[in-house]
Amino acid sequence: MVLTVVGPTASGKSELAMRIAEHVDGEIVSADSMQIYRGMDIGTAKIPADERRVPHFGLDILDPGMPYSAALFQDYARACFANISARGKTPILAGGTGFYVRAAIDGYDFAPGEQSGNPVRERYAALADAQGAETVWEVLRQRDPASADVIHPHNVKRAIRALEMLEIDGASYAERARRLSNIPQVVDARIVYLHVDADVLHDRIDARVDAMFEAGLVEEVRGLCERGFREACTARGAIGYKEVAAAFDGDCTLAEAREAIKTASRRYAKRQRSWWRRDARAHVVDATDADFERILEEALHFFAGEGEVRP
Repeated sequence: MVLTVVGPTASGKSELAMRIAEHVDGEIVSADSMQIYRGMDIGTAKIPADERRVPHFGLDILDPGMPYSAALFQDYARACFANISARGKTPILAGGTGFYVRAAIDGYDFAPGEQSGNPVRERYAALADAQGAETVWEVLRQRDPASADVIHPHNVKRAIRALEMLEIDGASYAERARRLSNIPQVVDARIVYLHVDADVLHDRIDARVDAMFEAGLVEEVRGLCERGFREACTARGAIGYKEVAAAFDGDCTLAEAREAIKTASRRYAKRQRSWWRRDARAHVVDATDADFERILEEALHFFAGEGEVRP
C-alpha cells in the first residue's frame, strides 16, 4: 500500500510524511511539480538534504525550465513505488500538486501529447508568447468551442493542452474533462488530508514567506537568473520566483514582492483545499495545532484500516 499525505502548502505534509516513514520503515516520493527542479530550493520550501531523515525521491531531478508533466510523473512515481516495495520498504507519497498525486495512484491513460516536448505545444507556446494567452484561446474557440467554454481565456497552459489533444489525438478536452471524475484508482493507496483552519494557515504561510526571505530567497532567484534560468523563474507557476524577478525588473519593490508571494501562496492553498475537498477518499486529519504526535497517531490509525473516510 502507498501511504499518501496531501494538504495545502504549510500544512505540515513534509514533516508528517517523514514521521510516518520513520515509524513504518518507509521512503518518500514527493509529488510537487516545482520541487523536481534543481536549485529551486528556498522558494519551493524543499527540505534541505541534510534535514531529510529518510530517503526522498522526486526532488532535484531536472534543471529549472525543463519540460515535465503529470504523465511523466506517473511513470516515475510508479517505478519508485515498485522499487521501494521490492526492497521491503513502505512507499509514502507526499505532496501538494493534486494532479500529480492522482496521476500516480489513479488510472489516467495519458495521450502521447501529454509527454514532455512536442511541436504542437511549442508552436502554441510561441504564439502565446508573441500575441498573448487570449490569442491561443481564440484559436481554440474557433476549432473546439465546447472546450473553450470550460477554459478561461487567460489559462494559456490549459488552452494549449486542449489544442494538443485536438491536433494529436483528435480528442476534445471538454469531453475528456467530463470523464475525469470517473477515473478509477489503480494503485493500492490510502489518503490522509491535513486540514488547517484558514486563519492559522494564512499565518503559517506569511511566516514561511518571511523565513524564505531571511534564508536567502532573493539571492537564490538572482543566482538562477544569472545561470540562465530566468524563464523558469518567471513561469506562471513559479510562486516566489516570478515575484522576486519582477522586483529585479523594477516592476515592484522587494517588500511588495514579499506581499505578492504571500497573497499568491494563500490563493494556491485555497485551490489545493478545493481540490481535495472534492475527493471523498481523503481522510481528514485536523493539523491546526501542529501536534504531530497526535497527527501521526491518527494517520497511522487510518492507514491501518481502522479509520473511516470523511469523518
